[in-house]
Amino acid sequence: MTDDELLRYSRHILLNEVGIEGQERILAAHALIIGAGGLGSPVALYLASAGVGHITVVDHDTVDLTNLQRQVAHTVDRVGHPKVQSIQTAIAQINPGVHVTTVQQRADAVLLGQLVAQADVVLDCCDNFATRHAINAACVAHKTPLISGAAIRFDGQLSVYDARDSLSPCYACVFPPEATFEETRCATMGVFAPLVGIIGTMQAAEALKLISGAGRALTGRLLMLDGRAMEFTEVRIGRHGACPVCGSPAPEPTPA
Repeated sequence: MTDDELLRYSRHILLNEVGIEGQERILAAHALIIGAGGLGSPVALYLASAGVGHITVVDHDTVDLTNLQRQVAHTVDRVGHPKVQSIQTAIAQINPGVHVTTVQQRADAVLLGQLVAQADVVLDCCDNFATRHAINAACVAHKTPLISGAAIRFDGQLSVYDARDSLSPCYACVFPPEATFEETRCATMGVFAPLVGIIGTMQAAEALKLISGAGRALTGRLLMLDGRAMEFTEVRIGRHGACPVCGSPAPEPTPA
């Protein structure tokens, strides 16, 4: 660690739970962020400011004026620009030492299979169930920890799914892919601006804890936030043996 890095990250280094060793793990880490909007903005900014050495950001969209109500990594002068490039610019202004890889396309199974394999931690900041399940499947396949956040209206939720832990559920254990959920989007349902900042910042915190080894991760717990009353509810979640993604495979039939 250079003298400049020791100074920049001194407030982390002063924490007994992080220290020099934990900060060095952060500097060496590669985080994959899927989605560069309301959740992805605070995630990217906090991971970059904390010194995560390599950040890959995936998003197919461009910055729109309606995004600026909550997507704090973007600015008026970058309206119309690709969101991944806008976030890359924002990161460079905070911490030019972070290497940023931008991928301006939709996250499909093939792309995720390639990118998740290279990452130490994955942050799901997208806004649709199909992509969430594709991210989860790739994380289970490569045993890469996944921090999943969601926010709509005044309601948010957050959990950590860690396929390295035999007791940890995956996203499909909690939200089965065959179940029918109402697809809700900010464009039609609205979202309270600070809510995405709260959930996104907590996603960044969980990622940094996993990378550095500090504290206890949110694995096996689903944290839900009612932003109207600012009340948190925690629900214990377990692994499903019959889960189609992470469950045990069905036994082979016994020969007659």
